[in-house]
Amino acid sequence: MAKRVQLTKNPLISIVDDDRSMVESIVSLIQSVGYKAKGFYSADDFLKSNQLIKTSCLILDVCMPEIDGLELQRRLAATTHRIPIVFITAYDSDDLRARALEAGAAGFLYKPFSEESLLQAVRSALSEQPGET
Repeated sequence: MAKRVQLTKNPLISIVDDDRSMVESIVSLIQSVGYKAKGFYSADDFLKSNQLIKTSCLILDVCMPEIDGLELQRRLAATTHRIPIVFITAYDSDDLRARALEAGAAGFLYKPFSEESLLQAVRSALSEQPGET
């Protein structure tokens, strides 16, 4: 049976985006509302980190060099860890959105998005995440 990330009182939100300013902005926003946040500038950095098993929600850019967001989503789905993913992208593509949501994404936002819409998507992803089974 797949392991699910257990909700804690202070969940860790991981942000993966190759745009450093975007990562820094989102980390700051997430921390400002009381969550822990950790930023990564590539999917590979995230996969190699020890944060994978600690992450309660993943904010993930769709288009990145090497491993893109949809590929990272596929790789995570193939593991025993289930992390809710909120995708963010600057590319207005109904096809990308549909593919991400069909594969289980918890949310999908187009850049630029409001702080409140991102926080709402994260809260929704966290509330839908069951405890460890």
